[in-house]
Amino acid sequence: MESLCPQTSPSGMATLTETPAVAPESAHEAQTHSLPMLMLGAIGVVYGDIGTSPLYAMKESFLGAHPLAVDRLHIFGVLSLIFWSLMLIVTMKYVLVAMRADNKGEGGSFALLALISRNLGDKKWASGLVTLGVLATALFYGDAIITPAISVLSAVEGLTVVEASFAPLVVPIAVVILIALFLVQSRGTAKVGLIFGPVVLIYFAALAVLGVTNIAQHPDIIGIVSPTWAVKFFLYDPKLAFLAMGSVFLAVTGAETLYADMGHFGRKAIGVSWLTLVYPCLVLNYMGQGALLLSNPAAAENPFFIMAPEWARLPLVVIATAATIIASQAVISGAFSVTHQAIQLGFLPRLHTTHTSAKAAGQIYIPAVNWTLLVMVVLLVIGFGASTRLAAAYGISVSGTMLITTAMLAVLIFQVWKWNRALAFCTIGLFFAVDAIFFASNITKIADGGWFPLLVASVIFTVLTTWATGRALMRRRLEEDTIPMEVFIKSAASIHRVRGTAVFLSTSPNSVPSALLHNLKHNQVLHERVLILNVKVEDIPHVPQKKRIETHKVGNWFYSVILHYGFMEEVDIPADLANVQTCGEPFNMMSTSFFLGRQKLIATKEHPGMALWRERLFAWMMKSSESAMEFFKLPTNRVIELGSQLRI
Repeated sequence: MESLCPQTSPSGMATLTETPAVAPESAHEAQTHSLPMLMLGAIGVVYGDIGTSPLYAMKESFLGAHPLAVDRLHIFGVLSLIFWSLMLIVTMKYVLVAMRADNKGEGGSFALLALISRNLGDKKWASGLVTLGVLATALFYGDAIITPAISVLSAVEGLTVVEASFAPLVVPIAVVILIALFLVQSRGTAKVGLIFGPVVLIYFAALAVLGVTNIAQHPDIIGIVSPTWAVKFFLYDPKLAFLAMGSVFLAVTGAETLYADMGHFGRKAIGVSWLTLVYPCLVLNYMGQGALLLSNPAAAENPFFIMAPEWARLPLVVIATAATIIASQAVISGAFSVTHQAIQLGFLPRLHTTHTSAKAAGQIYIPAVNWTLLVMVVLLVIGFGASTRLAAAYGISVSGTMLITTAMLAVLIFQVWKWNRALAFCTIGLFFAVDAIFFASNITKIADGGWFPLLVASVIFTVLTTWATGRALMRRRLEEDTIPMEVFIKSAASIHRVRGTAVFLSTSPNSVPSALLHNLKHNQVLHERVLILNVKVEDIPHVPQKKRIETHKVGNWFYSVILHYGFMEEVDIPADLANVQTCGEPFNMMSTSFFLGRQKLIATKEHPGMALWRERLFAWMMKSSESAMEFFKLPTNRVIELGSQLRI
């Protein structure tokens, strides 16, 4: 298979980082905000997913696919596993290690991949690392579908604790909430974002208060901080304890968000928020649920809501629902951002993208992603019908992503940071052991619903790799007919020149674009100034403005211009050409024409590369992609497209 390494081309490029819609624009902007404000923002966005885990994690541990006896050993054993899972995965792996692996302030799977690639250059296993990064992205989409469904559904199910007769209304209410959530995406989330932090802060306060109130009834529950209870659980029934890890893992879903959103709030704000507020509140609530189960084993049917007094249950449902909506919003925004970055790095075709804020570049809306997610989420809620059934499908994609992150951290620690070998082996060995156990336990859920995220990930992985490989094949076919720029300029010395500037987008700054050859063939003229424009996406999130433009005079009023962008930035060719000062007179859009090549792809068996069905899929994606004119923000009345057929 063709290398999946990102290529530079005017058709797009990216990384896989979740970018919430309510965060500061970048790590640089985050530095201008006070720590308390950044912490409030992080609480509202970063911790929405992991913060809503108490709604279902304990319930699934005792009543899930592999139910446990609600007795002292199992209660203490499960809680000890949850406490130490949060400690090892969130605190140690992400807060203390992964968040040190920032790529110019940004985090996430592709940011980590780009960081490793930039420091190690071309290695034999570089393609394997890229494949891991793409796989992590594919798994993320499976998580992006399940998270809103299980979060909102589990919160609305609290109504059945308030009044059992509300049970038939749970699914319809959850569907209405989710539809409303997706319908407002096109309006942006700036205004909603202002209340994210305070609402989730109230939610975490409720977690702590409920926890402390119930702990007071059984203070001995604090003993779960001892890992001996987890050990006793495994020694008592190793098989059941292993299977229970799949439910325990629900307590740490959302941990990847800490690293992915690092660039928007900063490592310090996220780390301090976790250690001083989020972690303590979560632990107190889990302890409170455990204390409740010691007194009332029947409460295992929904311990989160039953632990509240009757008068507080309906308000708690409202607060929990608001928190799950916020958690869902963060995941949806992350899906938009991941898609945008995948387009930028060349793993997805161009899709129509709307910017919903004039101030924050991270606030974007992609209709195709939004409506696809809505359909899948609603079908998921209706098809599974209960959070307990959804929990069986939840966890596989997240645990797979965490395992991939550990693999890439291993390369970083050994090859880039060059830690002491003993320390590196111990650190990575511990992370691998924990992640592998969780992943193996979650694999047992495949028959009970775990097949769904794997199916989604398989489809997305096929799409991502087909597009990346297809673009590489298309470039190869186009390059077969290209002419070196120097040769062309010499042969075109006698061609008639007309007034104005012509800009030809090209995949290479050193060869003649097919659009230029077609234009010369049909019109038999050249403009007095010709730019061969190449868009190049670097392996850093943001390129400083002073390094954006690279120009070279090729000769006879031909210029090669390279525009450099970071993988989290959007391309705006006219805006950047206005800053070019080294290619003759300043650019006037009214006297500048942009020439684009548009290929009609024909899938054939003549040229080996991909299976015929994948070539057809690539051709369809190429045909369905957004116009390069819109993607690069070119003036509509100054663009000429020249088409041709290309067999791949």
